[in-house]
Amino acid sequence: MARPVQFNVKNEGGKKVDISQFPGGYQGEGFFAGKMSELVGWGRSNSLWPLPFATSCCGIEFMATMASHYDLARFGSERVGFSPRQCDLLMVMGTIAKKMGPVLKQVYLQMAEPRWVIAVGACASSGGIFDTYSVLQGIDQIIPVDVYVPGCPPRPEAIIDGVMKVQDLVGQESLRRRNSEQYKALMESYGIE
Repeated sequence: MARPVQFNVKNEGGKKVDISQFPGGYQGEGFFAGKMSELVGWGRSNSLWPLPFATSCCGIEFMATMASHYDLARFGSERVGFSPRQCDLLMVMGTIAKKMGPVLKQVYLQMAEPRWVIAVGACASSGGIFDTYSVLQGIDQIIPVDVYVPGCPPRPEAIIDGVMKVQDLVGQESLRRRNSEQYKALMESYGIE
């Protein structure tokens, strides 16, 4: 006997489907229409593919965030990729030495647009306790950062909060933002064409 198929949005007994979780639009009998930018933003924000760039203790907290107790997969981020060409969310976790800076920038450049960056922990955000000549005092010196997650190391709840803030940012981003003069000027300030 076949098991009945269940969907995330159930329409039992001809009731109206609650579409409050979807972007705004117009609904009628058998159709839903909305703005293309809002629908694309909704799809992107719920299907982020993170690329973890973990160098120290914050990486352990990220592993806890991916595990079953916190389950980052709830946010559409269960597919952690280790190839920059397939990911759109760079999560930098841990101390970045100045010698590692060019490698991090190369990984960022290999990611396809649109791409977003989270600096997880004090070391990635500001160098942390390592105020020395060999440690980069924040990754925002070499690549643009969208969200900073504080802590040394941050708890998994803080990492989840950072991912949710990126989701909000992605969902509201205009499709034309990456072609704007302001965005091009930002990239040029980092030496990225």
